Amino acid sequence: MTSTVEAQAVQRRHAEDEFAAELAALAAGDDRPRPPGWLLSPAAVVTYLLGGAAADGTVIIPKYVGSRRLMEVAVATLATDRALLLLGVPGTAKTWVSEHLAAAVSGDSTLLVQGTAGTPEEAIRYGWNYARLLSDGPSRAALVPSPVLRAMADGRIARIEELTRVPSDVQDSLITILSEKTLPVPELGEEVQARKGFNVIATANDRDRGVNELSSALRRRFNTVVLPVPGGVEEEVDIVSRRVAALGKALELPELPPAVDEIRRVVTVFRELRNGATEDGRTKLKSPSGTLSTAEAISVVTNGLALAAHFGDGVLRAGDVAAGILGAVVKDPVSDQVVWQEYLETVIREREGWRDFYRAARRGE
Repeated sequence: MTSTVEAQAVQRRHAEDEFAAELAALAAGDDRPRPPGWLLSPAAVVTYLLGGAAADGTVIIPKYVGSRRLMEVAVATLATDRALLLLGVPGTAKTWVSEHLAAAVSGDSTLLVQGTAGTPEEAIRYGWNYARLLSDGPSRAALVPSPVLRAMADGRIARIEELTRVPSDVQDSLITILSEKTLPVPELGEEVQARKGFNVIATANDRDRGVNELSSALRRRFNTVVLPVPGGVEEEVDIVSRRVAALGKALELPELPPAVDEIRRVVTVFRELRNGATEDGRTKLKSPSGTLSTAEAISVVTNGLALAAHFGDGVLRAGDVAAGILGAVVKDPVSDQVVWQEYLETVIREREGWRDFYRAARRGE
């Protein structure tokens, strides 16, 4: 068991630990029907995700800023026999939503498989403790359950990150699990049947490099919810502001004055280059090779806060974010540098109130 002192030293706590008070308050006042194995009703899960208040008045802060209907569809899917696939470009909060869904439904977001090109079948099914296997032969004691197998046995949510990065033959090992809700263990002559409450949340990005398309048989086992990029500047500014505040607190950065203006500046640059046009639609722009996601904007602002706190005057300024933006935009030192230079000279240089950012960006080149 982790002590209080040890918990305070953890760099990033799991959602169910960080927001334990909110989850407990929602559960205490939740009088709506709960699916078998769920800690909260679907309505309470949506409140946990989107924010609101528990029955006792406890304030529930938003974990996701976006469409309520999308979250309702995602939560309702987990109450059916179909798994949930969160699809979207990088930075659309797929992992974040996945973690908080698992925390609210199961109270455990740690049953996680990180998908990579080298993910083996054992990561989804099971493996073996070879020392025990050699000494005792196949047995329950020698079997090493995957996070998915543990979720099945305990009736919890399993998470699979970046499913489309997993090799196709390994992906398809999920088909029997999702369709039959059982996992045969032929070496032991038995099977593990999923308890009520079990389901799978997978995330995927089908626009990035190095992805493996899901087979039609596997895709049919999922209900796909596409998470969009934020619809407007203010919505994205709100998302970045909330996440930066939470990260600053977790990293114990010195508290700085509100920095909404600089956050809006970062978001504006990212959106214009991402969309290939200025916000007013008057100027067409070339887009760089990177995605310029909301997650990258959060990283740029957080890094800027650290610079301002430790090396500046305690106020987030243009110079604190300019270098971070340059690093986010210029992934290809040739083509992206041309895009960035053109954007600086044709848009930023002439934009009222942006001279400080223009000068800082030029110094950072």
